[in-house]
This record gives sequence, C-alpha cells and structure tokens, in this order.
Amino acid sequence: MSIESDIIHVDVVYALPNEQRVLNLVVSKDMTVEEIIQTSGILALYPEIDLKVNKVGVFSRNVKLDSTVRDRDRIEIYRPLLADPKEIRRKRVEQQRAQAANAK
Repeated sequence: MSIESDIIHVDVVYALPNEQRVLNLVVSKDMTVEEIIQTSGILALYPEIDLKVNKVGVFSRNVKLDSTVRDRDRIEIYRPLLADPKEIRRKRVEQQRAQAANAK
C-alpha cells in the first residue's frame, strides 16, 4: 500500500450569514470528523464553534464526530438554529387564520 492511498482530500466548511469559510485539507483516511475539524484550525478562527453544541455533517447529512470520511467529502459545521422552523410556520398559519377571520 502506498502512502498516497492513505491520504484523502476533504473540505471543512463553516458558514456565517455574510461569510463562508472553506478550508481544503489533505488528511489521513483513518482520521475522524472531529480530528479533521481540529486539524483544520477552524476552531481557532471561530471560537464560537463548540463541537458539543454545533452539529456537523457531510454533504448536508448529519454525522457523528467519530465518523470517518471519504476522499473529496465536504465536512460542514452547522450553526445552532435561532428559531424552530415548525414553530415559525405554526405562528404564521395562526396569523393568517386570524386575518381571514377579521376580514369577514
């Protein structure tokens, strides 16, 4: 087995409302998602990232920190939701119903 077959290329991504940071890395194929994130240096760039709080995924699919990845995978670090989308939709429907009732 050659050394080249033991390495993979991955991206570590963190998106803010006005900025997206993409870090391209060459890592060992047996590294976990957590190890790759720590190696990337993104935690130093964005100290608000807490891997105990922030969920992570690969190409929009949630993964655990102890997961491994494949060559050319994109590891994404997600920001916590500020509001529950289901709750927002429920409130919007209630407002629409109230407006419809008032219009009668």
